[in-house]
Amino acid sequence: GKDRIIFATKEDHETPSSAELVADDPDDPYEEQGLILPNGDINWNCPCLGGMASGPCGEQFKSAFSCFHYSSEEIKGSDCVDQFRAMQECMQKYPDLYPQEDENDEKSSKDLEAASMEASAAKEEEGSS
Repeated sequence: GKDRIIFATKEDHETPSSAELVADDPDDPYEEQGLILPNGDINWNCPCLGGMASGPCGEQFKSAFSCFHYSSEEIKGSDCVDQFRAMQECMQKYPDLYPQEDENDEKSSKDLEAASMEASAAKEEEGSS
């Protein structure tokens, strides 16, 4: 059916390869160039994201990560609490795909969220005085 078996002989291996190597295109958007592309955009295909940009919560992840990446707030990302909350709520719906960390890690995650909310609350107070 779908598989094809090819036997190579000793003679096949003795002849030089006729394969041609093509130089990498530095502008290829699908080439692994790290997390940030030369133009400053996020490389959603970067393996460093561990596939978070795809899957059932991919759009929420992209929204939160984009917000954080482009944030110019004094506390970077403090303006992204809503996006991160939406991502977290989505991930909680798929515990098999996004397993929860143990209690110590969960506590630090809640501490981070609380600190972020405190920062945004403090910012709102500054704006209202």
